Amino acid sequence: MIESDRVKYYFFYLSAFVVIIGGLKMASQAVVILFLAIFIASILSPVLSRLQHYKIPKLIALILVVFMILLILFFVVYIINSSLKDFVNNVPFYEEKLRVLVLDALASLTKLGFEIEPKSILEGFNFGALFNFTAGAAGNIGMFFSKTLLVLIGVAFILVESSNFERKLDIIFKRDKDAQKNFALFSHNIQKYFSIKTLTSLLTGSVITGTLILFDIDYPVLWGFLGFILNFIPVIGSFIASIPALLLSLIHQDLMTTAWLALIYLIINNVISNVLEPKFMGQGLGLSAAVIFFSLIFWGWVLGPVGMFLAVPLTMTLKIACDSSPRTQWIGILLSNLSRKKGL
Repeated sequence: MIESDRVKYYFFYLSAFVVIIGGLKMASQAVVILFLAIFIASILSPVLSRLQHYKIPKLIALILVVFMILLILFFVVYIINSSLKDFVNNVPFYEEKLRVLVLDALASLTKLGFEIEPKSILEGFNFGALFNFTAGAAGNIGMFFSKTLLVLIGVAFILVESSNFERKLDIIFKRDKDAQKNFALFSHNIQKYFSIKTLTSLLTGSVITGTLILFDIDYPVLWGFLGFILNFIPVIGSFIASIPALLLSLIHQDLMTTAWLALIYLIINNVISNVLEPKFMGQGLGLSAAVIFFSLIFWGWVLGPVGMFLAVPLTMTLKIACDSSPRTQWIGILLSNLSRKKGL
C-alpha cells in the first residue's frame, strides 16, 4: 500500500511537471519577459535598498536605478552598433575570401592525391550561414528594444512593490519558517549567481578584446562584447563566441596565427567557462556541474536563447522548491553537488 502511494505521488509530480513545462513552452514569449523582470529586479533590489539607506526617497532612487540601466544599455548599443553595421556591410567580402581559402585548401588536397570535386563541396557549404547570425542581430535591434522596454517596465513595477512584497511574504510564511528561509536563500543565491557570472563574463570579454587587439583582428570590441554576452550561456557560450574571430583570423592572417588564437580561446573557455564557473556555481549554489550543463539544454528548448541565460537560476529555483518538502527532497539531492548535504 505504501509503495502504491509512492507510485501515485511520482506520477502526480511527473504529470504536473509535464503540464507546467508544456504551458511554459507555449507561453514562452510572455514568460521570458516575466522571468527576466523578476531576476533583474532581484539583482537591483539591494541597489535600491542601498540608495534608500542614504535617505534618498524611494521614487527618486527607483528613477536613478532605471536611468542607470538605460545609460549602460544605450552606451553599449552605441559602441557596438557601429562595428556591427560595418561588419554586416563587409560580410560579402568575407564570404568571398573564405570561399577562396576553401578552394585553395581543396587544390592542395588534390595535389596530395585526394579526388575531391570543388563544385559539390562549395554547393554543400553554406558560407553565408557562418556570418548571417550577426546580420540577423542587426535586423532584430528594434525587437530587442521593444522587449527591453517591457522588461524595464516590469522591473520598475516589481521594485516599487518590493517592500510590500516582503511584508506579504512575512504574512504568508509567518507559520512556516522553513519556507521563509528557503525564499531568502533563493534570493541570496540569485544575486550571488549573477554577481559571479557578471564578473567571469567581464573577465572573458576583456581577455578576448585584448587578445584580438594583439592579433590585429577586425572588430575586437564587438567580439569581446559577444564573448561577454555568450558567457552567460554556461559551458558552450564562449566557444560559440570564438567562431567569428577565428574565421576573420583565417581570412586575414595565416593558419599558424589562427591556430595560436584558437589555442588561446580554448584556454579561456576551459579555464573560465568549463573549470572556474562550474566549480564556483556548483559549490556556491549547490548545483552539480552536470546539472548545470543539462539545464542549459533543457531550458534552451523550453524558452529559447533566453532560457540558456536563465538556465542556472531556474534550475536553482526548482532545487530550492524541491528541498522545501520531504516528499521531493530526493529531487533536490539529485540536483545537488552534495556540498550542502551533510551526512551524505
